[in-house]
Order: sequence, then C-alpha cells, then structure tokens
Amino acid sequence: MIELIRTNDAVLLSFAESLMKDAGIHYLIADQGMSILEGSLGMLPRRLMVDADRQDEARQILRDAGLGAELRL
Repeated sequence: MIELIRTNDAVLLSFAESLMKDAGIHYLIADQGMSILEGSLGMLPRRLMVDADRQDEARQILRDAGLGAELRL
C-alpha cells in the first residue's frame, strides 16, 4: 500500500475516506489505533493508504477535490 495523506485533521481524513469509498478504491487508515491511545491531543498523524495499483487514480480524485496540497510524494 502507498501512503497518500498524513494528517492530524480528522475532517480532512474523513473527506478523503469518503472520496475513496465513492470511487470504490480500497484504502486503509494507518495509525488510527495509536492516535486513539494518545488521547485527544491530535499529536500523532494518521495515514491514508491505498493499493499501489490504484494510487494514480486516487491521487487524481484527491487533486480534483482540492486536496492536492495534502498529498505525500
């Protein structure tokens, strides 16, 4: 899996998840358990991961939605 977004912003992550669901792209939110363990401080970022074979499509969807600046290289 390829990391597309790393963020502490729950709203941004939720929006990106919704876009992936709507497009039928399998994704994983990594580090969600660690984020919960640290409490509500929001210090540990969570990562949106997608299958490598769908990363180009996922990146384009996120760019089209105005999230291009959030994408990891």
